[in-house]
Amino acid sequence: MAENLAGKDEDLKLIEYPDFFFTLKNVKVTDKNFGEKSALLNAYFFEYLKGYNIPIAFVKKAEKRSLQFLKYAEFTFRVMILNSADARTAKIFSIKPGSPLELPIQEYHFGDSKESVITESHIISFNLCSYDELKIINRLCSKINAIVKSFFERRSVSLVELTCTFGKFDGKIYLIGDFSPLSIK
Repeated sequence: MAENLAGKDEDLKLIEYPDFFFTLKNVKVTDKNFGEKSALLNAYFFEYLKGYNIPIAFVKKAEKRSLQFLKYAEFTFRVMILNSADARTAKIFSIKPGSPLELPIQEYHFGDSKESVITESHIISFNLCSYDELKIINRLCSKINAIVKSFFERRSVSLVELTCTFGKFDGKIYLIGDFSPLSIK
């Protein structure tokens, strides 16, 4: 479907990656080629996940620092998938931080704060998406986590945490979030 839409500019949007980023402590760090590297990294992972039939809003790499996406409407929540216990989870369940989890935990977060944990009931009650859309998002998150976790395990790296963001275009749900040190740990 993405190839057919490549000619319809009104159905596409361009996302440009800047040559700077903000740390968790909100410090701006500038790197001359950071935007180009970010675009390459994201294009690589989007293409990789497309190979596993994950619906991705990414269409193509447009220029050195920009990617073309379907013109999606972003959901106002994101899904954080924990494969190991973070500090909060470790404290609640009296386990060591970083302990591998038998089954990944999916947390929903409203906005950008890690302290904004919400439940499926919040998502449905406040019409952030429908129940059926949430079921699709949950299935996609499980599959994306398995694919990305396996990708890193083959390179002897543990995937501790993965954050997924989704959007909707033409009635279909797509993965839209980027792949960066803030979304993959």
